[in-house]
Amino acid sequence: MISLTERALRVLRHIAGGRGKDTGGPVRGMTRRARSERPHVLILVQNLPVPFDRRVWQEALALVAAGYQVHVVCPRTMEHPLRRETLSGVRIYRYRPGPEARRLAGYLVEYPVAIGAQLRLALTIRARHRIGIVQICNPPDLLFLVALPLVALGSSLIYDHHDACPELMIAKGHREDGRAVRLTRLLERLTYRCADVSIETNESYRDIALGRGGMSREDVFVVRSAPEITRFAGARPDEKWRRGRRYLVGYVGVMGRQDGLDYLIEAARVIIADLLRPDIQFVLVGSGPELPRLRERVRSLGLDDRVVLTGRLSDEDLGAVLATADVCVNPDEANRMNDISTMNKIMEYMALGKPIVQFDLHEGRVSAGDASLYATRNDAASLAKCIVELIDDPEARARMGQLGARRLRSALSWESQVPRLLAAYERAAIRRKRR
Repeated sequence: MISLTERALRVLRHIAGGRGKDTGGPVRGMTRRARSERPHVLILVQNLPVPFDRRVWQEALALVAAGYQVHVVCPRTMEHPLRRETLSGVRIYRYRPGPEARRLAGYLVEYPVAIGAQLRLALTIRARHRIGIVQICNPPDLLFLVALPLVALGSSLIYDHHDACPELMIAKGHREDGRAVRLTRLLERLTYRCADVSIETNESYRDIALGRGGMSREDVFVVRSAPEITRFAGARPDEKWRRGRRYLVGYVGVMGRQDGLDYLIEAARVIIADLLRPDIQFVLVGSGPELPRLRERVRSLGLDDRVVLTGRLSDEDLGAVLATADVCVNPDEANRMNDISTMNKIMEYMALGKPIVQFDLHEGRVSAGDASLYATRNDAASLAKCIVELIDDPEARARMGQLGARRLRSALSWESQVPRLLAAYERAAIRRKRR
């Protein structure tokens, strides 16, 4: 009997014209004529608006600078309310999203609304422009459904793999053998089968592409997420964030279940109540579905004045918080998802030369190296101990901050990733011409 996965793949291959994997040689430089005929690009994003999604925004700007005509479809938010907008040469089309899901049933509303809106906009753009390459950015691994009509019309498909969705669902509390995780594995497999090229954020994700995804090595490109070195070049310390205290511990990032903020709040409680350190202030910047609950927890612990959760901030204020901080923390929970994922917050800390404390995660070590202290996995007391250890050792803070800044500028900056992004696009263009 043919399995559901095999039947789905047959249907997709039929729709997409029976595309098989290309096992041609490595990408070589494009001719001058080819470079002058860059195709239109359509980028599909569901979970964040552009330009707030820094990775997608950096990719779009790099493609525009290389001569591509770039269109981005993404959700609207209060911070980015315009339905149509052109910024720095990038044409942005925004749609009204459904309610953000927090439980499995909610995804049955959120995702169909997003897929329908993106499909309508994608077909409208395709009617006006000949789209040569479509880039889909997960999560979720559903956007191949929007791309398929354009693929059938001759577009190449690039899969920009931001999150390992099966591991993400497990990190959010779903059973590994449950329906939700099995479904995400199926959707991930279908996405890779439809893709001509995949862009992976690190070597761990590249292993997923080659293993579970079944991609050919020449079709997989590692393009790490990294801040532009100049993004916080003008950032200056602002003593108001210390609230009169001597030291500041900073956090910047999303506030979701798997992001470990409960560990950081508990570490703050240990530092303030158990270790009796009234000289340390905590500022936690970011938003997400867990923000209201986390604020309530801080209030219940009586830490309102000592642990400030700001929500989202402007780039100027974000830079000021980071520039003022003495120590920056990445409290991501140790689990299969976080162990293989590169965290943007670590790169931002390193960009400003800040020493880091985090749990001992594989990709966290790959990114930060000796710029970080590593606490025992999922141990708030160990996290607190490492924070205080760094606070009390200014020489170590300075040394680690300098190491991180040099590491970022020499090997991990966004500028060093752009050639790999353009190579992935050249590969997709070659695949399109061959087809």
